[in-house]
Amino acid sequence: MLLAAARELALAEKLPLNVRVVCDGEEETGGQTVVEYVAQDRRGADAAVIFDSSMIRRGLPAFNVATRGIVYFHVRLRTGKCDLHSGIYGGAALNAAHALIHTLDRVIAQDGVLAEQLRRGTIPPTDEELDGWRELPGGADELAGQGARPDDEAAAEQFYRRTFAETALDINGIAVGSPFLEKTVLPVEADANLSIRLAPGQRVEEIAPELERLIHASAPKGTDVSVELLSAAQPGVIDQDSRAIQLSRDAFERVLGRRPALIRMGGTLPIVPALTEKGVPAILTGFGLPDSQIHAPNERLLVSYVPLGIEAAKALFIAYANL
Repeated sequence: MLLAAARELALAEKLPLNVRVVCDGEEETGGQTVVEYVAQDRRGADAAVIFDSSMIRRGLPAFNVATRGIVYFHVRLRTGKCDLHSGIYGGAALNAAHALIHTLDRVIAQDGVLAEQLRRGTIPPTDEELDGWRELPGGADELAGQGARPDDEAAAEQFYRRTFAETALDINGIAVGSPFLEKTVLPVEADANLSIRLAPGQRVEEIAPELERLIHASAPKGTDVSVELLSAAQPGVIDQDSRAIQLSRDAFERVLGRRPALIRMGGTLPIVPALTEKGVPAILTGFGLPDSQIHAPNERLLVSYVPLGIEAAKALFIAYANL
C-alpha cells in the first residue's frame, strides 16, 4: 500500500518528498540486520511509516506509540553424569525434571506479577493512551475470543496493562525425560526455552542479566545450570507529541473520518527502537482487523481496505511536505 501510494503520486507528479523503502525479512526470528542498517544510515529521515499493525475495529484506526522488547534464553540443567534407576536412586538423587520445575516456578509470575528486579524501568501509559485502550474490546472478550483462559482472577481486567505496559515472562518449551515411554528413570538433563517481553522503558542490557541471575539463584543446590541468550530486541517508545504523529493523525482523520486512537503493541518490532534512537519518529499503524487471524492459517486483509490504505498513505506523504 505504501509503495502503491508513492507510485501513484509520483506518476501524477504530486509526490512532495523523497521516499526510501526498507524491507525487513527477519522480524519474526529476532534478526538484527535492519537494526544495523538503520544504525549505519547517515541520510536520516523526517519520519518512518510502518503498516504492520491493525485497526481497533472497522472504521477506527490506531497508532501504536510503544512496542515491547524481548529477551529469549535457552536454559539447560544437569543433575549428574547419567540417567538413574528410579527404584534404586529415586527420592535420594537429584532429578533434572524436578530441578527444572522448581527453577521455573520461582522465575515465572505469581498472580500476574514478576519479581521486582525484572519490572524496573517500565513507563506508565499516558492519559491519552488510556483513552485509546478504552476503545479496545474488554480483556475477558479478548481471551474468550481465542479460546484462552485467564492466568489468574485479575488477568482479564488487567489485560491491556499486562500486555502493553508490563514485563511478561513465558516458558515457550520444555524437554526432559520420556513423556511418552514408560521409563522408570531419574533424568539427568532438562532444557527449557523462555522469553521475557520487556515493557516500554526497559533495556535489554539491564533486564537480561537480572533474569539470568534469577535463574541461577532459583536452581536447587547441586544443579549445574547454563543459560544461553538466543536473541534480544529493545522495546520502543515513540514520541506521541511529535509533529510527525500529529500530522499523521490529521491525515488519517481526513481519509477515514476518525482520528486514530493511541495504543501500544504487545509484540516486538526491532526497527521501532532503532528508528527512535536515530531521532526518526515512527508511524506504526495498519489495516488489519481483530479477525485477521494474525500468525494463523488464512491470515488475511479485507480487500476493501487495500485502496483505503493507499489513500491514507498518500495523505501521509502529502502531509509530510509540512514537516
